[in-house]
Amino acid sequence: MTETAAFPQDRSCPFHPPTAYRPLAEQRPLSRVALYDGREVWMVTGHAVARRLLADPRLSADRTNPAYPITTERFAKVSDRRMALIGVDDPEHGAQRRMLMSSFTLKRINTLRPRIQETVDRLLDAMAEKGAPVDLVTAFALPVASTVICVLLGVPYEDHEYFEWQSRRLLRGPRTEDLDSARDELHAYLGDLIDGKRQTSGEGLLDVLVAEQYSQGRVERRELISLATILLLAGHESAANMISLGVFTLLRHPERLAELKGEPSLTPAAVEELLRFLSVDDGTARVATEDIEIAGVTIRADDGVMFSTSVINRDRDIFEEPDSLDWHRPGRNHLAFGHGAHQCIGQNLARAEVEIALRTLFARMPDLRLAVPAGRIPFKPGDTLQGLIELPVTW
Repeated sequence: MTETAAFPQDRSCPFHPPTAYRPLAEQRPLSRVALYDGREVWMVTGHAVARRLLADPRLSADRTNPAYPITTERFAKVSDRRMALIGVDDPEHGAQRRMLMSSFTLKRINTLRPRIQETVDRLLDAMAEKGAPVDLVTAFALPVASTVICVLLGVPYEDHEYFEWQSRRLLRGPRTEDLDSARDELHAYLGDLIDGKRQTSGEGLLDVLVAEQYSQGRVERRELISLATILLLAGHESAANMISLGVFTLLRHPERLAELKGEPSLTPAAVEELLRFLSVDDGTARVATEDIEIAGVTIRADDGVMFSTSVINRDRDIFEEPDSLDWHRPGRNHLAFGHGAHQCIGQNLARAEVEIALRTLFARMPDLRLAVPAGRIPFKPGDTLQGLIELPVTW
C-alpha cells in the first residue's frame, strides 16, 4: 500500500506538471488522490478518458452541489458558491452560453485584432521609454489582457487596477474573508455599471446583454452580474498568465525562440504548443451525478473528479516527446481549453492576444532576457490558475 497523493500540488517548475502526478499518469488514466481534508477523489490523467468524461453529462459543474470537490479550506468556507457559466449545468449553462457566443466568434475576435495590436504597441512604447529592467507581468501581460477584456465587455479601463486587485484577492487571497469581500465588491461594482448601461448604452458585450436580455426581462440582474464577473476575471487572468509564462518559457528554450524569431509565421503554431505545454488552467473539477463505468473503474454518484490538464496534455499516447516544445506538432489535440459543453468560450480571444503579444514583443525587443536568475522568479501555487507572480526582464 502506498500513500495517496495529495491534490492539488505546486509545480516545481512553472511550465511542467507537479512531479508527484507523473507516476500516477504512468500507471493508469484515473487514480485516487486526496484533497486537503482527506477526502479521496478521482484524478484524470489520460487524454482519451478526459475527453470522454468532459463530454459526459453525468459529470456536473454545479458548485452548489454538496458533493462538489473543494480543493482548499478557503473555498470550503465561502458563503455563496453559485457561479454563472462555468459553475452551472444545462439547460442553464446552454442558455447563458448562447447569450455570449456571438461576441466570441472568430469573426468578432478578428475585428478586435487592430485594437489588441494598438494596445501591445502602446505598452511596449511605454516600456522602452521607461527603460530596463521592468516586471513584464505588471508592465505588459496584465494590461494587455485587462485592456482587451474591458474593450470587449464595455468596462471602463480606468477601473482596471481596481478589478485586478479584487481578482488577486478572489483567486489568491489567503483568507476566506478576502474571497467573500472581493466577490461582493466586484458584484457591487458591476451592478452599478449594469444599472448605468440601462440609461446610456455603448457597444460592449455588457451593453448588448443589458439591452437585449436584462431590459427585456430575459435575464435577472443577479445572473448578469455573475456572468460579467466570470468574464472579467477569466478574460484577464488567463491571458495574462499565458503571456508572461509563455515569455518565460521561450526564454528558457532559446533554440525554440530563435526558430520563432527567424520565422514569425510560426507564431500561431507556437501559441498552440504553448497552450498545451503550459496548461495554465490546471485542475478542472466535476462531481458525478450517476455511476460511470470507464477505463476499468466505477466512478460512483457523488464522487469528485479532478482533471489534471497539465498531465493530460503530456499523454505519450497522443503527443510524441510531450515534454519538449515542438511548433510542428499536427492538429489541435490539447485540452488546454477543456472539452465538451464547457469548453472555454474565450479561446479565440486568448489565442489572438497571446499571438499578437508574443510576436510583437520579440520583434520589438529581440534581446529581451531575464533580469534575475530563473530560479528566483516566483510563480503561483497549485490551487489557482498557473502563472508567474512577477517576471523581471531587461533588453
